[in-house]
Amino acid sequence: SGMNGTAIENFVCVIFNVSFMNCTWDVSETASGDTQYYLYWNTSEKEDFTECQNYIKDNCGRHTGCRFQNVTIEKNKATFLVNGSRSGQSIQLYKKKIVLYRIEKLTPPLNVTVNCTEASHRCEIRWQPPRTSHVKRHHCFKYEIVIENK
Repeated sequence: SGMNGTAIENFVCVIFNVSFMNCTWDVSETASGDTQYYLYWNTSEKEDFTECQNYIKDNCGRHTGCRFQNVTIEKNKATFLVNGSRSGQSIQLYKKKIVLYRIEKLTPPLNVTVNCTEASHRCEIRWQPPRTSHVKRHHCFKYEIVIENK
């Protein structure tokens, strides 16, 4: 329900530093200053939706995003709902399903070491895989090394 054209736009979520997630959105063009939005999410159909606990706000105090902690990815799909109201009228519901591992921004590889020997003009570069909550097999990662001559 809710009037057409009143739903949020450009809903985006990113998972970073293994277990943090930020979701943001743009208020609809028809949104007045007293419009307020509420985000709910769940990671399985058996679960109840839970409301965001840590909203990001714009200058008018409207909710334009949410910060999450302790997010676990596994292979979960999450469903996000954003509804809201203005002057007691409900606005159009926004709903989106997201496969969580697809929105993870990986940390850089860990413990990078470089050992070069002048005599043989060779360098050995070693590293460990990035921290992630869901990749169990390290051969799943692909790396790119950029070497700049200084």
